[in-house]
Amino acid sequence: MRRKVTLKQIAKELDVSISTVSKSLKNSTEISEDTRQKVQAFAKLYNYKPNNIALSLKNKKTKTICIIIPEIIHHFFATVISGVEQVANERGYNVLVCLSDESFDKEVINMEMLANGSIDGFIMSLSKETQQKKDFHHIVEVINQGMPVVMFDRITNEILCDKVIIDDELAALNATQYLIDKGFKKIALLTTVDYVSVGKLRTEGYIKTLKNNDITVDEKLIIKIEDTENFEHKIADLLTQNSIDAVFAVNELFAVTVIKEANRIGLKVPDDISIIGFTDGIISKYSSPSITTVSQNGIKMGAKAAQMLIERLETEEEEDEKYRTEVIETELVERESTK
Repeated sequence: MRRKVTLKQIAKELDVSISTVSKSLKNSTEISEDTRQKVQAFAKLYNYKPNNIALSLKNKKTKTICIIIPEIIHHFFATVISGVEQVANERGYNVLVCLSDESFDKEVINMEMLANGSIDGFIMSLSKETQQKKDFHHIVEVINQGMPVVMFDRITNEILCDKVIIDDELAALNATQYLIDKGFKKIALLTTVDYVSVGKLRTEGYIKTLKNNDITVDEKLIIKIEDTENFEHKIADLLTQNSIDAVFAVNELFAVTVIKEANRIGLKVPDDISIIGFTDGIISKYSSPSITTVSQNGIKMGAKAAQMLIERLETEEEEDEKYRTEVIETELVERESTK
């Protein structure tokens, strides 16, 4: 299937400006007949079809940007929103927050509804269903029509755009190594299913660290959780059916559930079992015991994403567009759940 041609590509091929292409396709008398015919013929040859997304976004600023997040309950996404708003408001932009609720369809609807000129650009973290389907047509469509997109946290390398991430594998490696340096050998992992990018990378970091320390990887100690509404029994089985001395959980929901299940069966944290989580949200700080965790610096991630998006909106396009991936540093915050 031939890749859809964009206004930018037509302009580059014909050595004219994007504005000239846009006006030619609208039969504007500002453009010479010869140029109009040349542009229209090229567009027809490559089956160029405009859609509802405004072709003149560069000239029709709304000073509003949209952030699409997979779920609202996670403290991490709340901190990212805070970082986005801080930078956006300083630069005179408003922020609209949309929730995909881990749904591919809702993610598509949000983008299609707003990409008609209602906003200037998107900051987004992919839903679980989008990552599972590996269908990014809605994002490609938006980018092809000239609207900038910045991805954060859950991203895909199949889309060319600016991205803001942490080094999930390295963060997991450091957390696992911390437990090993404390003398723990039977370290379990609570992670997501592999199609969730951050969970997969954190799993790889855990496995790599065990191998680097000549510790056998026991698949029974790697629990991949898909249904976050009903997973307590998996953790209970892990704790009762295996001899483990530590758990690395890839988010704080999993970590606090380990504490709950450990208490239920009479295990003391951290005397009997140590726990490290991921995110450093309110749950980690105020659970009992408080949770040692990897801090993702969500505010800094959101601020960087907003900065990158606004730079795209306010900078003239270059012929050879170069996209950046910014890596935000993490840190391990030691609390009461490890000894």
